[in-house]
Parts: sequence; C-alpha cells; structure tokens
Amino acid sequence: MTISNGSNGEKKQSPEIVSFGEMLIDFVPNVSGVSLAESPGFVKAPGGAPANVACAITKHGGSSAFIGKFGDDEFGHMLVNILKANGVNSDGVCFDQDARTALAFVTLKKNGEREFMFYRNPSADMLLKESELNFDLIKQSKVFHYGSISLITEPCRSAHLVAMKAAKEAGVLLSYDPNVRLPLWSSPKACREGIMSIWKEADFIKVSDDEVAFLTEGDAEDEDNVLSLWFDGLKLLVVTDGEKGCRYFTKNFKGKVSGFAVDTIDTTGAGDSFVGAFLYSVAKDSSIFEDEAKLKEVLTFANACGALATIQKGAIPALPTTSAALELISKSKST
Repeated sequence: MTISNGSNGEKKQSPEIVSFGEMLIDFVPNVSGVSLAESPGFVKAPGGAPANVACAITKHGGSSAFIGKFGDDEFGHMLVNILKANGVNSDGVCFDQDARTALAFVTLKKNGEREFMFYRNPSADMLLKESELNFDLIKQSKVFHYGSISLITEPCRSAHLVAMKAAKEAGVLLSYDPNVRLPLWSSPKACREGIMSIWKEADFIKVSDDEVAFLTEGDAEDEDNVLSLWFDGLKLLVVTDGEKGCRYFTKNFKGKVSGFAVDTIDTTGAGDSFVGAFLYSVAKDSSIFEDEAKLKEVLTFANACGALATIQKGAIPALPTTSAALELISKSKST
C-alpha cells in the first residue's frame, strides 16, 4: 500500500510499524554508580520507549512511524529531527505551544540499572488529543505498538484508546510493552490497574521479569504466576530475563531462549531494542507466532539486539544494526 507525500506527486511506502506515545530527553549521569545529586554532569540522550522502538526498527532497514506530541521548543524540534535522521516517519507528530517537551533524569547504579526522575507537569506528550491522531498511518500499518505511560492522564489516555480501536478494526497487530514507570503514577495500585485496563486488547505483549513480579505481585520465575497474565486471543507473551535471555508463551508451545553476555554499561533502551528487532521480524513474516523454530530464531536475534544496546550510554545512540547482532550470535555459537 502506498500513500502520496502530497508535495511532488511521488509515492512513498506506508510505514509497517507505528509507535505511539512519548519521546523525551534522558539526562544520563556521565559517571556511573552515583546519585543524581552527586553526578558532576549529564549526557543528553533522546529517549522514550515507543520512540526508541521506532528507531530500533529503522536500524534494521524496517519502516516505522512515530505518533506523539512535543513541546514547540528547542528540545521538541531536536527530538523530531532525531526521528527524521533515524529514518522514522514523522507524519504523526504534532507540537504544543503551551507545554514543554518531557525530560527525565536517569540515574545509573553500579550494576547499570536505572532510577528515574521525570519532569512532566504536564509535558506536551500528555496533551495529545484524539483530533490530532493520524489515522491513515495507523490503519495502513501492519503493527501498532504502544506502552502504558500514555494511559496516565487525559486527553492522551482517550487518544490512546481511540488509536488502539482504529488499529484493531483495521486488522492491525497490536503490540504492548507496558514499561512500568512508578514515579509517573499516583500509586503502585493505579499503575497496575492502568496497565491491566488494556491488557486483553493486545496480540503481542512483552514484559520484563521485574514487571511480571509487579503486575502479579508474585514470583516472576513461577510459570503459573506468569501464565496468570495469559488470556484467550493473545498470540505471544514474552518475558525478558535480562542477560539470561527470555521466555516465550503461545497457545501451542512455550520455551526459553538464551541471552548474551556483554560488558553492560547502561541498560537504558535494551528492552526497546529487543522489541524493535522483534517487530521488524514480525512485519516481514507474521507466521512467527505459529512456527516455534522461526520464533526461537527471531527471539535469539532480539536478545542479541537487547544485549548490544547495553554496551554504551543512552537509548537511541546505542541501538545496534542487524549486522552487529548477527555477529554477536555468530561469535557466541563459535565459543
């Protein structure tokens, strides 16, 4: 399917994967293992899970678009330019003259894990309205991907729900990575309920082991506990287990795929790199959900991409290419 770009009569391909939600600037300490107050300086890095996923897809030669709202400020325009520089379609982007682009300060602890402090009061992404949605992008895609941060406040929550409904009615695959960010919600209970409020709409869900523990209030290693998140109609549930790899669950089969050991510096964007690699593969071949051998191959590729995203600071700057991921897979087979 093609859409006209409206300028010189040329045709351009509709993006296969549309990411919906927030894009912001992560300020990452330039020294690991210190608190925000102790950090002598910060590295400015573009971030926001849905935007990271959109950029991860184009790194592999896939086509993606981002739908979201930015402040009409220098940071907002900088972020949209980063999307464009990464080959992401920005036809679904809009600007707000009265709200700022969101910022996050991300503390890297000694093990590379993160703590967040957000500046959103409210930020422009929270103010996206249904009337500002680009429905053509959504309906003409193969996959519509989203998180949970866009569910926190109105009017963005309503826009999110309408966008999901439009995608579902158009036969588009719904991909959900909840990305638990407790500091943004009024309480852990509100976060859990908000995330679960749209749980049963998705075709594919990716959660981390920590998110399983949070959502179920139980042991992420316990398979029965994980399966409490399953529902009829779900095509695939993936639980990422950090460097250990991931577990997968479908209606007909389940299993584990090993991860890759790398020298981790910063885990920011690792899950998004994983999801982007996976969705890129799904857009090429949706039979992955029914073919266990294909699924394991794709999840191995996604695990490699997730691992490689941790070897430098920031999210988008650290996203790996296909060749880098295949090289890591090849090396691990030969050792």
